[in-house]
Amino acid sequence: MSSNSLKLIIPVIVLIAGVAAAALIASGRKAPPRVDRPALGPLVEVVSTEITDVPVIISGHGEVVPRVAVDLIPQVAGQVVGTHRSLVAGGFFKAGEVLVVIDPRDYDLAVERAQAAVARAKVALEREQAEAEVARQEWDGLHPGEEAPGLVIREPQIRQAEAELAAAEADLSVARLNLERTRISLPFDGVVVSESVDVGQFVGTGSRLATVYGTDAVEVRVPLDSRELSWFDVPTGRSGNGPPAEVTLEPGGRAVSWGGRVTRMEAQVDQMSRMVHVIIEVSNPYDTSGGRAALLPGSFVDVRIAGRTLDDVVTVPRHAIHDDQNVWVFDNGSLRVREVEVLRSDRQQTLISSGLEEGELVIISSLDAVTEGMTVRQVDSETGDAA
Repeated sequence: MSSNSLKLIIPVIVLIAGVAAAALIASGRKAPPRVDRPALGPLVEVVSTEITDVPVIISGHGEVVPRVAVDLIPQVAGQVVGTHRSLVAGGFFKAGEVLVVIDPRDYDLAVERAQAAVARAKVALEREQAEAEVARQEWDGLHPGEEAPGLVIREPQIRQAEAELAAAEADLSVARLNLERTRISLPFDGVVVSESVDVGQFVGTGSRLATVYGTDAVEVRVPLDSRELSWFDVPTGRSGNGPPAEVTLEPGGRAVSWGGRVTRMEAQVDQMSRMVHVIIEVSNPYDTSGGRAALLPGSFVDVRIAGRTLDDVVTVPRHAIHDDQNVWVFDNGSLRVREVEVLRSDRQQTLISSGLEEGELVIISSLDAVTEGMTVRQVDSETGDAA
């Protein structure tokens, strides 16, 4: 055999021998034992139930409106000769302080004329009474023992003189009242919202000089679903002795709260929203002591109304309720679907009256697919791993 043939045959023989040896080794190796791993369920977060008494809180949003809002309108005409230094937008004033003074000279003269008319009417009455006395004496002299007729003793003339005196005194009272009205004030503490008057301006009766709000209290109109009214008592009279409420405003991102009280509800349902407006009164809204902001009309605020207390209920997060009446209970590694009776749900929580026992574990995690009895693992609240 030539050397060239050997060079070709030897590598083939070596390759065949290697394949045969590998096949022999592989046929003698044992397969690794099969291990069955248990199926691990999804991790879930749970909360432990507690049966307790829970006060119902009704939440809403509302707009602040003035409780007292009036236009400052003169009842007499004339030239303005003085204004209060606080009669500017944002200015505060006290009850009884004179805000606008109208030139009183014409009204002073009217009082003097009315006083003179009263004096003349008194003189006229006295004259008629004197003449009546003279007529009575003359009648008695001519007709002793007989009663004198009314015309003889001037009874009609006396009644007319008395009526004229009463009219003159009434005119005097009107003149004095008009004189008082030249000094315009209000019977409550207030703040000026807008004004349109200045010294030297002539104003007529009925013209608006300013708009003012009372500062003792403001009101908050809160639209609520009519079903929410069953959870608290709304006063029906003017006593205003309703449940307490908390009004919160966040000016500049810092929450500021005021205490208030429900005083009434409006007499009709809003035709657009079908909501009922409940009125909350807040006292001293302009008190800025302690650096807090004023509760100004026009502000939008958050409101929390204290409702009735529910006895022996369980509180769970709202998202723990499924299909409006079910919760998922963690039972020794298994998930159980439990039907419960829901009393009330709000944006954060749900109150359950029956269906859960003290200390049971309610699953609050979201799961894509749920079956009764499926395996689940509880998350350790500290490590985040399976408990």
